[in-house]
Amino acid sequence: MKLEKENIIELLNNKGVEVIDLYPTQIAVKVKKDNIINHLVYLKSIGFDHLSFICAVDFIDEGEFELVYHVWSYTHKIHILNKVRIDRNEPKIPTIVDLWEQAQFYEQEVHEFFGIVFEGNKDLSHLFLENWVDIPPLRKDFDTREFSIRLFDAIPNGGDR
Repeated sequence: MKLEKENIIELLNNKGVEVIDLYPTQIAVKVKKDNIINHLVYLKSIGFDHLSFICAVDFIDEGEFELVYHVWSYTHKIHILNKVRIDRNEPKIPTIVDLWEQAQFYEQEVHEFFGIVFEGNKDLSHLFLENWVDIPPLRKDFDTREFSIRLFDAIPNGGDR
């Protein structure tokens, strides 16, 4: 049974989830870390059967990472951005690989580029950065200039050292 966006917003509000209405086919929700698995299981049970991707944002000044789980429903034609904040000093969150198999690659990528650990994921090996030994490169405290000078003895854009 197809649900309209307003029905989905009401269902989520009734579960105590804060909903932000973004566009005609898109909403965002903020979820607590401890509730992310139950929340995503619920969404899947009402027809959000496609995990599009997982991304992360580094809020270094707030000491947090924000993970965004993008899910889509082919039935309801609605895209939900599920946002959860985690402590930047202990960046851990449970894996969702058992819920959506394709999460494996998204979790590996987020781990590789932000250092976030997905607890229960048995393979967080690197996908792209072979032999990487520095801090994850998409963290805001990663210094690309210093990295380039140190690794390649080169100055980005030909500037002075």
